[in-house]
Amino acid sequence: MSKITKDRLFELLSARHLNNPYSKLADIPPPTSFKDIDIATKRIKKAILENETITIVGDYDVDGIVSTTIMLDFFKQINIKVNHIIPNRFEHGYGLSTKIVDLIEKGLVITVDNGISAYEASLKLKEKNIDLIITDHHTVGEKIPQALAIINPKQKDCTFPFKDICGAQVAWYLCAAIKKEMNLNVNMSDYLDLLCIAIVADIMPMTALNYTITKQGLKKLKSSSREAFKLLNSILSKESLISDDIGFFIAPKLNSAGRMDDATIALDFLLSEDSFSANESLSLLDELNNYRKTLQEDISNKANLKIDKNKNAIIVWDENWHEGVIGIVASKLSNLYKKPAFIFTVQENNIAKGSVRANSNINLYELISKTSHLLIGFGGHKNAAGLSLKLENIEEFEEIINQELENFKDDLHIEIDTLGELDVSSVDLEFLSIIEGFEPYGLENHRPIFKISNVNLVKYDLIGRDKNHLKLTLNSNGVIFEAIKFNDSNKNIPNILNLIVSVAKNEFKGVITPQFLIQEIL
Repeated sequence: MSKITKDRLFELLSARHLNNPYSKLADIPPPTSFKDIDIATKRIKKAILENETITIVGDYDVDGIVSTTIMLDFFKQINIKVNHIIPNRFEHGYGLSTKIVDLIEKGLVITVDNGISAYEASLKLKEKNIDLIITDHHTVGEKIPQALAIINPKQKDCTFPFKDICGAQVAWYLCAAIKKEMNLNVNMSDYLDLLCIAIVADIMPMTALNYTITKQGLKKLKSSSREAFKLLNSILSKESLISDDIGFFIAPKLNSAGRMDDATIALDFLLSEDSFSANESLSLLDELNNYRKTLQEDISNKANLKIDKNKNAIIVWDENWHEGVIGIVASKLSNLYKKPAFIFTVQENNIAKGSVRANSNINLYELISKTSHLLIGFGGHKNAAGLSLKLENIEEFEEIINQELENFKDDLHIEIDTLGELDVSSVDLEFLSIIEGFEPYGLENHRPIFKISNVNLVKYDLIGRDKNHLKLTLNSNGVIFEAIKFNDSNKNIPNILNLIVSVAKNEFKGVITPQFLIQEIL
């Protein structure tokens, strides 16, 4: 089989987007294809014209914060004052809960990035004669809330053609529909900078509609006039932005607010009106993010000691684990052990509250539903979910999950999907720019990775302050190159290797060179 050269790389990456029906923003589906959107916009128009109280209820993760930002910014543009509530994870729990309903006296409630599982809260709003409009993208469960309108592409009878969008996109579409209904002068493309952050942070498939919006959004983010983004750009100081800048730099900062304290800190940052308040909010976010990293490391180490590596799932719990961090720990352990990870923190009332992550072909939502008779509540989607149950039921829960996973043994380990065998001599700056030209990468559209077979080891070094990164000098058919494997201090390297690598840009003292990053040594 022929090796991957520049021409072949271009061909393979182009093919991924050949049949994208939404390759231009002008081609994206209209708001009218959402079920209930017409009912929602007419009701919102009535609320605006009759000066009713409108309350936006958001969520404390990045998608929820961005959804809330878009709604608040939109209503501000059209000079309509609205109230907003982002639940505090520790005080109110997730989404539109009965506790949140207690805070709302009258008017109209619009949820963003939550609400599809808020059955009890919807009944309570009905009792108070408050109309409810739900905008969400999470999986629709058995009990559908009683609402005037539900805008969620995952509803059975919703005709919106692309189902895997995030909460912020649904909120944006609702704003677009209000604009049209009321003939308002708002440029909806002004929100692309915010949208791309939510799409990447919520790990939506980076294909079709999401690919086009994120590609345009990253350009918008670079030139954004929002104070928050001007500040982030000055810190990043890059010519162009890629999805990893959101995934590794921007999203964790925004997320740390809801995880460690209160999400309104991140909301205030995104809505900053001057550089002073943007700086103030960002320094607070950085502080929370550093605190989050310390706690995460601590809980990961403790969780690791409790894991039974022979079981099909990681299911561990403890009393003092910080609720805001267990999701990241679950994600980290799921990646490390290549199996679903359930991390619970046990609360004072002996309720175990958990976060689940999986990076395999298993649908977590369906897996967890098999234990619904033991659960107090659960919600989420294919790769991520949250749940709670009584501590006394956790061992039975563990048994069922491990038993169910017996049927999915083949799906547990995801083979790394490479583009093929790499011609090492082809890798230069032009090769890199082809990879960059097809940004953004993400779920279902992975950054290209390659095989390099039968390379000879010339020498190895351990580098970094803690000598915990492996740097190999290698020879592939006479071409000498260096490759790095981060967080690996293994000294038992064979003389002849098969590798899986990605190729990244290395900038050092203004000089740019391609860098081989080892994903796996086979």
